[in-house]
Amino acid sequence: MENLSTRAVAQVILMSRELDRAEGELRAFIDRMTEEQQAELVAVMWIGRGSFEPEEYDEAVNTALTEATTPCADYLLGTPHLSDNLENGLDALGFSATDEEDALL
Repeated sequence: MENLSTRAVAQVILMSRELDRAEGELRAFIDRMTEEQQAELVAVMWIGRGSFEPEEYDEAVNTALTEATTPCADYLLGTPHLSDNLENGLDALGFSATDEEDALL
């Protein structure tokens, strides 16, 4: 993950678990990300749900950049099991959100 930090993904994971109270904050957080960071976030989610393999990360990022048709926050918030997919994607890429999540709590 070149432009996106594990901490940023952990923040999205935590906020997505509390959508009833944090949806506005989550949308604003994602909207403040650069286009590249948003594409990397989508790629991590896609890897976590099995749409791409970890070794296809660059392809997933490029696909996210070229095929985006809706705002990133809308797309991600409309995705079932977002937090689980992000955690699984990080794990598949060799990162762990657990320490970052604990630090944010």
